[in-house]
This record gives sequence, C-alpha cells and structure tokens, in this order.
Amino acid sequence: MVGTVEINRSSVNSNGSRHNSNGAEERLDELRRLLGKTDGDLLKIVGVGAGAWGSVFAALLQDAYGHLRDKVQIRIWRRPGRSVDRSTAEHLFEVINSREDVLRRLIRRCAYLKYVEARLGDRTLYADEILRDGFCLNMIDTPLCPLKVVTNLQEAVWDADIVVNGLPSTETREVFEDISRYWKERITVPIIISLAKGIEAALDPVPRIVTPTQMIKCATGVPIENILYLGGPNIASEIYNKEYANARICGAEKWRKSLAKFLRQPHFIVWDNSDLVTHEVMGGLKNVYAIGAGMVAALTNESATSKSVYFAHCTSEMIFITHLLAEQPEKLAGPLLADTYVTLLKGRNAWYGQMLAKGELSPDMGDSIKGKGMIQGVSAVGAFYELLSQSSLSVLHPEEKKPVAPAELCPILKTLYKILIRRECPSQAILQALQDETMNDPRERIEIAQSQAFYRPSLLGQR
Repeated sequence: MVGTVEINRSSVNSNGSRHNSNGAEERLDELRRLLGKTDGDLLKIVGVGAGAWGSVFAALLQDAYGHLRDKVQIRIWRRPGRSVDRSTAEHLFEVINSREDVLRRLIRRCAYLKYVEARLGDRTLYADEILRDGFCLNMIDTPLCPLKVVTNLQEAVWDADIVVNGLPSTETREVFEDISRYWKERITVPIIISLAKGIEAALDPVPRIVTPTQMIKCATGVPIENILYLGGPNIASEIYNKEYANARICGAEKWRKSLAKFLRQPHFIVWDNSDLVTHEVMGGLKNVYAIGAGMVAALTNESATSKSVYFAHCTSEMIFITHLLAEQPEKLAGPLLADTYVTLLKGRNAWYGQMLAKGELSPDMGDSIKGKGMIQGVSAVGAFYELLSQSSLSVLHPEEKKPVAPAELCPILKTLYKILIRRECPSQAILQALQDETMNDPRERIEIAQSQAFYRPSLLGQR
C-alpha cells in the first residue's frame, strides 16, 4: 500500500469545491521535481474523455490540487455539441434544487437561470457547458466540482505533461491518432494514464489481444514506459462521494510509484504493480460476465440461488481464460474477483444486461446508451470469443480427448456472443446455458486449466 490512511481535513474553495490540505502540496512538489518542473512552470494535466470515471478522476484531482493554481493546471477535454434533452434537463434541475450547496454555488456563479430555462424548454444545454458547472451527462445524480473544460483537442493536449485517457476502448485509437499529430513537434514525452477497460482482438499474424495502452503506443509512438493503466473495483459516483476505495496503477517503475503517491487520497488508496497488460485485460474481462449477471438477475427476479450458480460458472470461465493469458494467474485472482464483484453489484454492464432481459433495451440499439455512456462489455464479448475461437489456440477436451478451441469450453462466453454479437438468441438463452444438463461442474474447468500447459504468451503479444 502506498502510504497510510490519513484523517481527512478538507476545506472549501471559493468556487464551492473541496480540497484536501493533508500533504497535497508536498505530493505535488515531489511529482513536479520528478518531471523537472521549475518555479513558475505549471504541471499540466488533462483528461481526455468525459464519461463518468473520466470526469470523476479529473474532479478528484481538481478537489485535491486545484487550489495550487501557481503549480498545476487541471483540465478536461470533451467533444462539443452534445445537447442535453429536456427530460434530462428537468432531472438535472431537480438534482440542483435538492442540494443546497450546489444551488448556492450556481447562483453565486450566475449559472442557475440557464437550468431554469432548460427545464421550461426555453433553452438547450450542452454537455460541455454543464460539465463546467460540475455535471457529467452520464452521471447526473452526482454533482462534481466545477471543471475547466476544453473542447478543442489540440489546445487540450499539445503541451500537457500528463494525459489521462478516460475514453472508451472503442474510441481510444482514433482520438490518440489525432493527438499524435499535435505532438510531432514535442521535445518532451508526456505521461499517459489510461482508465479504459476494454479490448480488441487481432487475428493476424497470430491471435492476440490489443489493449488501450497498446493502442495508444501504436497511435502516438510514446514509449510504453510512459504509458500506465489505472484500474480497480471502483464505482465512479461512490468514489466521488468518498466511499473508501482501492485502485492499482500498473506500468514501469520509473513513474508508477510516484504517481500512486500523487493520486492517493484518504478515501482512495492507490497501489502499484509492474504487470500492465494483464491487469488491463482483466479489467475488460469482468465486463463480459457482468452483462450475463445482469441478465440472470432480471430473468430470475433477483434469485440469490440462480445468481450464485451463475457466479460459480462465470468465475470458473474467467479463471480458465486467465490461465491462458498469465504465467502466474494466481496473482490476479484477488484483483479480478474484486473488480468482478463490484461490477456485478452496481456496474453499467450488469445494468445493461438487466435492461436487455427486461426488454427495455435491445442489442440492436447499440452499446452507447443515454445516461450511461459506452457499455464496453459488448465489444469485449466479441473480442474474447473471436480470439478464443481460433484453432491455433486449441486445448485438449477433457472428455472427448481431442483438441478444441478454448471458447468451446466457455459456454457462458459462447452464449453471450450469440445473444449480443450474432443476435441469434434472446436473453433467456443465458438461463438455458446454465440449466443445460451437459454443463460440467465449474471445478472441472479450473482443473483443466491447472492440469495442462495452458499459458499462451503470444495472446498478450509476448514471447
């Protein structure tokens, strides 16, 4: 663990946001020294992407360090032009009026009237506009501190020292390819922290997983030692409301220990680890099975028994897949299960599975959902299944004693693929898969993984 839990002595800035005065300036000064900053030279941090976690991450930094204006600049980029529909504006108005501190802050900033007009339908609000007032479109019920929002990507990133990738994995490559054009003349190399949990599958020349940090490296040419991944069993709104949480920053030792210390807050403890790609992949894997968990919960009226049956089977598949990806998979068991547990409890992927099973959403509506953002588990289902369906990765079937693709031993993954990607089965198929009489004891799947030479380093682009 980096540091110890401290008593939270917080204060309120003139703009209404909170900042923690407990060693913040010392931690900032330490990071500034590491980056070679001199007096009067601002440390520039920018978040790219303003989904729930990306916005909360920027807000946490703003709360902790924003009052040190002569030493650090914290901004967030999001695309302009996204309008807020009237029903959302009405709900936003209710949230504002239920929070006296937020109401007073908006009145003091002369910003309250526009929310009154939007509620009446006399004005259109925009996502970047409300983000400046501390409202994330994907998380309306959790007001944040006001944020410094930039809608021009070049202005946001061209001289940034630290860039935080808060984009979905499906958008990371495209945006960072644009960013790379603005960095052609840079002398110094920035640090990039990726929050994205999702993967792609590359099948040629050999089957392998492509993670967001790898996408960023390929798009920008930034060396991998300057690209890190931060993940953990975190629900964005709860972290901002100061529920105690852990996270892990993974990457090269050159930066990760100092960044872990810089990011740590009394309620948000950050550990560090050298295993970048594997932790990143595990962050995407749990989203796959969270969707199925939501389906089972809705289809069985929240039956604890049915959900536990599903949990046993889905964790056995995750353990099975982990043995393919990691030489020492036991080191990932704790982080993976913790991240899976919180996602099943309250994550957007589990929510999406519930809405599909209830008929309130359909796969044809896509994986970008109003008020929730990108459901990254959908693309991850496709990527993991397509990857593990390759015959070149075959393993020995325990009963038939013949080589089969790993996906054939993962019936839940296979069923989710049929529901979400092929769209040839209804959500009820997930229950049929669980109730199939040929379904093996989940223990047997784990034993298969442990008894064979399973590890395939090529899957993560390693030798």
